[in-house]
Amino acid sequence: MSAHAPFTAFRIHNDDAGYRSGLEQVTLDQLAPGEVVVRARWSSVNYKDALAGTGQGKILRRFPLVGGIDVAGEVVASTDPAFREGDAVLATGCGLSETRDGGYSQYVRLESKWAIPLPAGLSLREAMVLGTAGFTAALALLRMKDNRQTPEHGPLAVTGATGGVGSLAVDIFSRAGFEVHAISGKAEAKDYLTTLGATEVLGREALATTRPMESARFGGGLDNVGGAMLTSLLAQTAPYGNVASAGLAASTQLDMTVMPFIIRGVSLLGVASAGTARDIRQQVWQHLGDDWKPRHLDTLCTREVGLDGLPEVFATMLAGGSFGRTVVRID
Repeated sequence: MSAHAPFTAFRIHNDDAGYRSGLEQVTLDQLAPGEVVVRARWSSVNYKDALAGTGQGKILRRFPLVGGIDVAGEVVASTDPAFREGDAVLATGCGLSETRDGGYSQYVRLESKWAIPLPAGLSLREAMVLGTAGFTAALALLRMKDNRQTPEHGPLAVTGATGGVGSLAVDIFSRAGFEVHAISGKAEAKDYLTTLGATEVLGREALATTRPMESARFGGGLDNVGGAMLTSLLAQTAPYGNVASAGLAASTQLDMTVMPFIIRGVSLLGVASAGTARDIRQQVWQHLGDDWKPRHLDTLCTREVGLDGLPEVFATMLAGGSFGRTVVRID
């Protein structure tokens, strides 16, 4: 492909004219450098994408940049011999739509160290139904299992269970052999969460305690909201259980005592998906294409849009209307 041939991308600006984003024509030589050029086929929408696309969060480190922290497609050119034309690849995080141009574009240029060969068990579209959200949920499970979490500890709680990370976590955790208790403020989502594999669907009041310690109710879990619910989950976790922290939908604050840690040996594990080392990244994606592959990807994907549908999706997500996963079709 010519470096000067125009194609369509969803680009974000912040200059004297203000913060703005939308479709425009760009060329390869306008994109951040990289060894691998990919014809993008699919991307996805994450909370971070909504913040970046609207300016409601300080995500981008430089401007202008193409948005989209996820992408999947086929290699059309590579200066790295590890990748050949036609290879199916994906990338999530790794500075996309933060320090370098992202996946909301017909063509994407990637650093080869962050391009992951598509696992045999996934299609390009399935990889983006998973995307950063699925990678985050699976990385949380890997971290918990590395810290000796087993189904015998008890059920894993998942907060923010109807969101992208939460929905995928319910399916992934149950597929991996764990009992899952989904926590959601959306009572109408009970059937959806049960279909994904939740044994119980609990309201937010299940994590409303303010006491430093409660009876052990959960073996551990994944928290996507932060604040008081994370505090309560830690207070209700069984001895030597693990709680992974992956989100801040409700609060960035954590007000608690050290009692769950020093009395029950509970572990609080951070999950930072964006900069995960390549070897771990490949391990997680191999699981996602095999023994941790969600059984209900069609159910999880609740919306499909083109690049022109992104602003509406961002608004819905930031208003708290997110439900399941939205994939982006890049025509």
